[in-house]
Order: sequence, then structure tokens, then C-alpha cells
Amino acid sequence: MINNKLTGMGVALITPFKEDESVDYDALGRLVDYQIKNGIDYLVVLGTTAETATLTEAEKKEVASFVINRVNKRVPIVMGVGGNCTRSVVEELKNRNFTGVDAVLSVTPYYNKPSQEGIYQHYSALANATDLPLILYNVPGRTGVNMNSETTLRLAREFPNIVAVKEASGIISQVDEIIKNKPADFMVISGDDGITFPLITLGAVGVISVIGNAFPKEFSKMVRLALAGDYKNALVIHRNFTDLFNLLFVDGNPAGVKCMLHAMGFIENKLRLPLVPTRITTYEKIRKVLEDLNIKY
Repeated sequence: MINNKLTGMGVALITPFKEDESVDYDALGRLVDYQIKNGIDYLVVLGTTAETATLTEAEKKEVASFVINRVNKRVPIVMGVGGNCTRSVVEELKNRNFTGVDAVLSVTPYYNKPSQEGIYQHYSALANATDLPLILYNVPGRTGVNMNSETTLRLAREFPNIVAVKEASGIISQVDEIIKNKPADFMVISGDDGITFPLITLGAVGVISVIGNAFPKEFSKMVRLALAGDYKNALVIHRNFTDLFNLLFVDGNPAGVKCMLHAMGFIENKLRLPLVPTRITTYEKIRKVLEDLNIKY
């Protein structure tokens, strides 16, 4: 069942780059193995955190193929497929090879600010274009439009292959409304590391995580404890990471987590324009928090 595959902690995988800005496949392979070894539940490929908007079409295909082959069915894979031209996304869903992919994550159309009816019609077209399980992705801080609870619930009720929503609106009351009124088998997934703990207490099934790139073992443990109802011990881990949650996004995503991974020795601290690395002051703060956490990796 897809519900079992998407429960727990998924990691929104970064794309490591070399100094010349080419994709660092050696580092990517090591990172994939590190995630799986440390107990993540699934991987999300070509999401926002992967800097997908700056990858060429050839690179997207190569990265996806590389990760699918490296994972070799050890954990489920969710692939990001989205855009603000519905026709283009539909064509990609119809024509792309999704062998090895368990579900698709598709962001609400960005920049052109569709109405709620436009968002509904967009996802309706996507759901009719594929038999794959489809995860809605609501992140108004990036897209410029919030998919409200009524639209999410309408889609959840009308399309059997729309199986979940990744909610990154930060509007707790909206997420709670979805959880309260959703179909029984529809899943709500946190899209924000910092509020994953409270969302699980409301009924979310887990998180698609950024910080999990760096701390898969610790953060997946927090998620599992919370899902098991052990809120006391889950809260301890949540609060251990509070300072890092704040630093993770102060200079944008994935600059924060790439800075973290560089400080841990995993990757070069390289992004593609228009994104740039964190400020030196942020880097030093992150390095200090990492030292204080004293986590072995």
C-alpha cells in the first residue's frame, strides 16, 4: 500500500555540485547510501531542495536515473514533477519513464497565481494523466498562492490517485482542517521540519524533510517516536534541533542544508545561480550548533 510507503520521514534530496557546477555524482551516491543506512523511509528526487529549477532536462533525467539505480529498491522513491503550465506537466506525466518511481510530488502552479478553481482544474488534469499516486504540494511562500483546505479536500475526495498533500503553508489551522475532514486513506505530510512534531500530534503521517539530508537517523527517530505517541521523547529531539531549524532557512533553501553538509564533510558548498551559499556568519553559527549537538555521522 502506498500509505505505508509514505508514512514516516521522506528526505527531499539535495543535488551536490562540484566547484565547476557540474553534478557531483560521487557525492550524490554517498549521500543516498547515508540516508538509507540511517533509516529514512523514502527519498524525494527532483524536488525544490534539489535545485531542480536550475538543472537542464538532460541533468534531471540523469539525476533521477542515477538515484533510482543507486537506491535499487531499498526504499520507495517519490519524484517531483511540476510546473506552472498544466499542459507541459500533463505531457511529462504521460511520456516520461517512471520505472522505479512509487509516487509523484507536484507543486501548485507558481508565479501565475491561479484561483482555487484553477488549482483544482490543474490537479484534475494531472490526476487524469497518470495512474501513479499523486502528492499535492502546497508551499505558498514559494509559489505565491495558497491552496486552501476546501480545494485540497475536494481533490482528495474526487480523485483516488491523489493520495496525499505535502503541506508547507505553515497555517496550522488549515492543516488541522484538512486532517479533520479528509478521507480516511488520504495522508497529510508535513513540508516544514520545524513544525513536524506538532503536525504529527494533530494527525500528520510524517514529513518530507530538508534537515534529514544531514541528520537522517536523529530526525527519523523523532518522527517515529511521535507517530508512536511517545511525545515526551520526540519533543526532546525536536527541541535539540530548534536552533538548526531557524538557521536552515535564514539564507534560503537549500543553502542552509548544503552549508550543513559541507561542514560535515559530505559535499562542496556549491549552489547554482541565482542561489548562493549562506553568509559566513550563518556558516559559523551552523558549525557551532553542529559542534554543540555532538552527533556522530
